[in-house]
Amino acid sequence: MKNLTLIIPAKYEKESLPIFLKEIEKYECEKIVILKKEDIETIVSIQGIDCKILFQSGTGYGSAIIEGINAAERDFCCIINADGSMDPKYLETMLKLCLDKDMIFASRYSGKESGSDDDNLITLFGNKIFSFLGNLFFSLNLSDILFTYILAKTNSLKKLNLKSQDFRLCVEIPVKAKRNNMIFALLPSYERPRIGGKKKVNALRDGFIILIYMIKLFFNHKVK
Repeated sequence: MKNLTLIIPAKYEKESLPIFLKEIEKYECEKIVILKKEDIETIVSIQGIDCKILFQSGTGYGSAIIEGINAAERDFCCIINADGSMDPKYLETMLKLCLDKDMIFASRYSGKESGSDDDNLITLFGNKIFSFLGNLFFSLNLSDILFTYILAKTNSLKKLNLKSQDFRLCVEIPVKAKRNNMIFALLPSYERPRIGGKKKVNALRDGFIILIYMIKLFFNHKVK
């Protein structure tokens, strides 16, 4: 897995990040942690752990991921959250599947082995609705559009010229991949409980923002 970079956005993850980084120590790949310079407690919590720290210049989840993608130099990269909910046991399979594709989307709602310990009724219903709209509007054929556990060829992600600074990025990636005729596939996965137990998503507010963004993308066919 030496040809893989892990892009790990971390926002106030002093409880979760050191545990997660210890878990993935066995994977011989590059680990880039993206966080704010003022997040001193998280920085201190990972002192002595082998990883590259990238101080985020922008603001928001999408911004952290974009900055991580731009910093990645290896052939493949994977977005994997610092809270431990995205199980790294899928990395090797995702990497193999991606050899002849542009990207692989992990899905919590595809097959018997998939599922989530993090969902509540609101987020489950929201994910189903947004995935349905993504398939209806853009013919994505995805079952979990809001899950950003994505492994891709680094050059493919960079070609998308991503712009979303917040959670809209989860929709921007598959829509632009589809519009650029990229090849992608699903892998059933199970989402674990968050180590810190704290959600950073406001389901109603962020859901409304994502919905408006999807409608704009639908009517703006020139966006690639």
